Amino acid sequence: MYCHILPEFKKPTKEERKEMKQKIPKQSATLLEIAEFYLNSEPFKRLKAKTQKDYEAHLSAIVNTVVEGKMLGVYYNKNIKVRHLTAAYEQWLQSGVRSANYRKTVLSACWKHSMRYDVMIHNPVSLVQTQKTDRRTVMWTREYVKRFLDEAYTDFNYRSIGLIVHMAYEWGQRVGDMRLLKWEALDLTECRLDIRQSKRGAEVHLPISKNLCQMLQAQQEDFGFQDYVAPRVKPRSGAFTPYDLEEISPNINALLDKANLPRELTAMDLRRTAVTEMLEAGVDIAGIRQVTGHKNMQSVVPYMINTFSGASKALSARGNEDESEK
Repeated sequence: MYCHILPEFKKPTKEERKEMKQKIPKQSATLLEIAEFYLNSEPFKRLKAKTQKDYEAHLSAIVNTVVEGKMLGVYYNKNIKVRHLTAAYEQWLQSGVRSANYRKTVLSACWKHSMRYDVMIHNPVSLVQTQKTDRRTVMWTREYVKRFLDEAYTDFNYRSIGLIVHMAYEWGQRVGDMRLLKWEALDLTECRLDIRQSKRGAEVHLPISKNLCQMLQAQQEDFGFQDYVAPRVKPRSGAFTPYDLEEISPNINALLDKANLPRELTAMDLRRTAVTEMLEAGVDIAGIRQVTGHKNMQSVVPYMINTFSGASKALSARGNEDESEK
């Protein structure tokens, strides 16, 4: 009878044990130390680079929030009460409901991570009441999209921004995936896109319209030597790289002004616009999910808004007739 022999257990040295203890904050740690503990943790390292950057920025805002005369970061965690965090949240609301709620989420992640190491027992963050964000209903009209693209495509400096908007609108995809789209995902001979979405890993397979395919072919002639479909049109540090997400809005706004379009329009509204147009055209949820990559109907609901056109088609489909015509 054979048995597997476990390798000999190597006890940590005195220096290693000291280092391990130093990594875990004491129960008397400050909120700043709790935040730093999380920022150096494996769960944080597993986050995407963009998310890490967002977390770091919001944590900086959190620890520098002044509550009752001193910064939140210098409070000892054992002394932080719900009233302190509620007061901080009220200040964060000045930056918007989404931003305030995001900061609460980030702070909760830090707090829960420390709880897993018994640094904390209770989580007062969970008791902070948050405000609900209003569902955004802004949509691009087809005329808006046409005017925007006309402006973008007549100026080489904005061509890639125009393509990002064009692709996001036509395919109903997220702007983040479009700015990072690579040529390997496109078959311009068959006019087809095959992409794995970054958010949930869904695979979608989409046709490319004739106009967009021609635009992409022209783009490939100029930028096909590198990986990205819509890179910055001018190299940075000797390389053509994708636009950072925070660069998209300023460029969009510049083009909106040039095209004399409402500033309330954002690139993020394009996916919602595409879904709404598909609904108005009579496409069922199953078909929409084939385009958007959503796994279930509930995930599509936030993108659905009520429109006059959609209601008119729905009532017309019922066979309603004006009584005066009878």
